[in-house]
Amino acid sequence: MAAHKPVEWVQAVINRFDEQLPVKAGQQNTHTKVSTEHNKECLINISKYKFSLVISGLTNILKNVNNMRIFGEAAEKNLYLSQLIILDTLEKCLAGQPKDSMRLDETMLVKQLLPEICHFIHTYREGNQYAAELRSSASGVLFSLSCNNFNAVFSRISTRLQELTVCLEDAVDVHDIELIRYINVDCSKLKRLLQETVFKFKALKKPAQLSVIYSLV
Repeated sequence: MAAHKPVEWVQAVINRFDEQLPVKAGQQNTHTKVSTEHNKECLINISKYKFSLVISGLTNILKNVNNMRIFGEAAEKNLYLSQLIILDTLEKCLAGQPKDSMRLDETMLVKQLLPEICHFIHTYREGNQYAAELRSSASGVLFSLSCNNFNAVFSRISTRLQELTVCLEDAVDVHDIELIRYINVDCSKLKRLLQETVFKFKALKKPAQLSVIYSLV
């Protein structure tokens, strides 16, 4: 049972997952694809019992991959494939997050992961053949993340709204407001979002107001 496996064993699975990513191991063949899928399923299963450890490991892997400098078309493809594999694994792990195990360390993990996910949503590049797929995958991660960690996402949106109420520039960064489009909301969460935006709406510049309206529609 994964619940009784030692930390060292879990870390070994995380390391193996990392080492077999296309950006590290090169172009995949049938064997390596099967192995990568096995590692992914293994981590998803482990995350039900060792959630913080798995999410922390995947977040660090994603950070490192995002910061890689690559050269050439083949390397770029391997980078994007690796990012997609990591994002898909994260989404499935977050979807299976134990609802009764929200602890401070998990909250901190979510705050570390959130900027990495926002990177894909905010830096969408038109014309890039992988950009739309990466953004879609990152959106899925954000949705799963917000199901059990809504406060962390809400805090990021609220903080940006507050910053924009005192911003004097016309050209403003509204990316964090646009996160509203991708998160899971029920009636109570939607009420919180509406109260927050209505309270600060008049103090926002027009571009920010339009972003709020567009995100809530």
